[in-house]
Amino acid sequence: MTSNKEILKITYPILLTLIAQNLINITNTAFLGRVGEVELGASAIGGVFYFAIYMVGFGFSQGAQILIGRRNGEKNYDKIGPLFNNGLVFNLVLSAIIFGISLIGVPVLMKLVVSSEPVYKASVAYLNWRIYGYFFAFAGVIFRSFYVGVTQTKVLTTSAILMAISNILFDYLLIFGNWGFPKMGIEGAGISSVIAEVVTLLYVVIYTFQKTDIQIYGLFLFKKIDFKTIWQMLELSVFIMFQYFISISTWFVFFILIEHMGERPLAISNIGRGMYILLMIPASALATTTNTLVSNIIGAGKKEEVVKLINKITLLSVAMALPLILLTFLFPELFAHIYTDDKGLIAACIPVMKIVAIANLIFAISFVVFNGISGTGNTKTAFAMELFTLTLYISFVYYTTIIRPSSIEVVWLSEFVYWITMGSLAYLYLIKGSWRKKEI
Repeated sequence: MTSNKEILKITYPILLTLIAQNLINITNTAFLGRVGEVELGASAIGGVFYFAIYMVGFGFSQGAQILIGRRNGEKNYDKIGPLFNNGLVFNLVLSAIIFGISLIGVPVLMKLVVSSEPVYKASVAYLNWRIYGYFFAFAGVIFRSFYVGVTQTKVLTTSAILMAISNILFDYLLIFGNWGFPKMGIEGAGISSVIAEVVTLLYVVIYTFQKTDIQIYGLFLFKKIDFKTIWQMLELSVFIMFQYFISISTWFVFFILIEHMGERPLAISNIGRGMYILLMIPASALATTTNTLVSNIIGAGKKEEVVKLINKITLLSVAMALPLILLTFLFPELFAHIYTDDKGLIAACIPVMKIVAIANLIFAISFVVFNGISGTGNTKTAFAMELFTLTLYISFVYYTTIIRPSSIEVVWLSEFVYWITMGSLAYLYLIKGSWRKKEI
């Protein structure tokens, strides 16, 4: 049985990576909160839109990660390289297609869905720069899937630190125009995020060539694209891609519906989102570990250990998340102050911050169990669960914002609808045991 020490050894670098990735969101929100409420609200819409598209590439990498983890567990190391190589090519082509569509489609989409002209202009200004990040982010997640899949996650620690430092530095320089740099406001936030992704990818590429045994895995050794291998990854990942895209797109719809409530509720929700994502980090890291460990132990022929492993990681998830959740619930003003100096806005954020704190306790359980199902290879089942849950979620949001307009904190209760439903469905399926018949 996998020990807590082994679980945490894999989780720790992933945790740092998620902290760095989310520092982009936190620092952008914190800096733009000092620029104005319009920019703060627009960064929520622009950020969630970017993240929704990013999750398409990330979803594909999860399919690659599951297969890499399975082959690693089987000790078929020579079969890992073709997965990595073809996955990298696929994601780079995909990023180019998505970039082209976004370049033309973003202004049109934002005009259709955003009611406030200032928020519309600021959202487009942010995304006009931010979409360049697709190239580097889509390539980066394939490297990440390799290192997580083979459980060699140390490289993710340094890359996480580099991403965080780069983003904070260039946010400071470009948003406010410090040290002789142009004052670019929300556009500066978009540029700094892309620079952070470039720096991180360069580091991981250099590390791979210098520190990783490319020959054992067969990395970068291919003469032509292997469509059979790509299809094998797609069979697993297509449902994850749809699942992640629809999930984050629903969050995009969530913010669009709130935008119709006014600029203040949108600003409150962006601060709530920033805190929500920060609180999610420990459980998200453990969920990724769950995914790859489940795949590895099934590959090693130990299916009987899966449920025990998931239960163990779930307890760790709650234990790691609880201290930060309690601090947020007890001292919401302190955390809201990270994002804004406006006393009125801070006071208005408090109810949402408390809801976010409690919701994360349920998230810490549900997300780990749900990722365990993905790790078994049952991505189609996971997608069906996600689709059903999101239908309930968006129905609740639509009802509380459009049909019967309610306060912003009532709208945020939708998170309880989402995670209680998701966790219940996932655990019932896990106990049922039909996943044991799945072969990949």
